[in-house]
Amino acid sequence: MSSQWTRAEEALSLIQVTGSEKNEPVLINGMTDGVRCIGVGTDAAVFTSDRAPGCAFKLYSDIALEKKEIEGGVYERLAGIPFFPRYYGAGRNYLVLSHEPGITLYDCLLQGIPIPEQAILDVEEARKLVRARGLNPRDIHLKNVILQNGRGKVLDVSEYVLEGNDNRWEHLVWAYRLFYHMIEGRKIPAWALEAVKNGYIKLDEADEHLDAYAQRIIRLFPRFMK
Repeated sequence: MSSQWTRAEEALSLIQVTGSEKNEPVLINGMTDGVRCIGVGTDAAVFTSDRAPGCAFKLYSDIALEKKEIEGGVYERLAGIPFFPRYYGAGRNYLVLSHEPGITLYDCLLQGIPIPEQAILDVEEARKLVRARGLNPRDIHLKNVILQNGRGKVLDVSEYVLEGNDNRWEHLVWAYRLFYHMIEGRKIPAWALEAVKNGYIKLDEADEHLDAYAQRIIRLFPRFMK
């Protein structure tokens, strides 16, 4: 596999990924033929290349290279767990992973694609296996879990060396169990999802209980709950 993905290095070297100290999405300059961006985050962007089919290249900004080293180490420790991309190696500013086609759970909500319970169970099992490797499965949310042939797969492991539980996945499972049946198969507009996300982020500041917040959201979007 190494000889395959190294063929993409020349094209990748023409791409510049610029990060921000304000935790904003990275900026991309210098795209080239045969390379496609398939994801953008605050530390890196992910690309595929015609020169290395089956691979995904996570290119980090210069201010996030330390995180590249950390995440590469996490992927090495997760080797063999089927709920994550396979780790092939690394270059100066990128990791090489298996390209995992699929649609994020966030986009499932946008497009009205049903999210099967099996996908939720798969992520639960993935978290269990991560803990067994001495890591801490954090920062698992709608945009870094994909639906792949009816199964769930987790794409971002960058925070697994941090301590503490952000409760993001637990709260998503809670909402799935109690409320998802009300909107399953319905297209939810992006503004509604962003409103829910922004309200959730501010939940601690507002000192509002999760149940009360959920009921308020239901009242805000009655047409999606019928």
